[in-house]
Amino acid sequence: MSAEQPSAGGEPRALRALGRVVSWTTGAAIALSAAGLLVSLALIGWAVVMRYLFNRAPVWVDDLVGFLLVGIVMCAAAQVLRRGEHIAVDVFTEKLSGRAARLAQGWALAAALLVSVILMANGWQTAMQSRQFGIVAEGRLEWPIWMLMMLLPIGGALMALVSLEALWRLVLGLPPAVEQHHHRSADD
Repeated sequence: MSAEQPSAGGEPRALRALGRVVSWTTGAAIALSAAGLLVSLALIGWAVVMRYLFNRAPVWVDDLVGFLLVGIVMCAAAQVLRRGEHIAVDVFTEKLSGRAARLAQGWALAAALLVSVILMANGWQTAMQSRQFGIVAEGRLEWPIWMLMMLLPIGGALMALVSLEALWRLVLGLPPAVEQHHHRSADD
């Protein structure tokens, strides 16, 4: 069998392999995002206690939480796209069926892929320019800004992988890799 021949589940082997890579990378990214969220919560709680109980507010916490927020969003975006939970104009697309629904899904996935490519290209270029010129973040934490900017191409690459897998599945008429959680029946 070639890499393009369907496996027992009806998927080409290459698509199944891509799905495993996408599942693992988005799972790791969402775990990092969750860890960043927990660290942010702990830092904000600690800063509040220090400010109101000891009158010694750590001035760098707001900057660090802002940096973590960028990482949280960029790491979580791909998994959200894969689950079909991104913001969408459902009022129109839910009324579509058959070919019209597939075209709308394809258009949305192509748009997500385009945004991903823009994030990768512009994010990389901006990060490298920031590194070349030694630009640091303003505020209490003067971290090199290129480190923060690298989250853009990383998040873009994750979203591109998800978009490519979903487009491939759509073209083959296969169901999404992850069932959409926001469409529940009345029995749930």
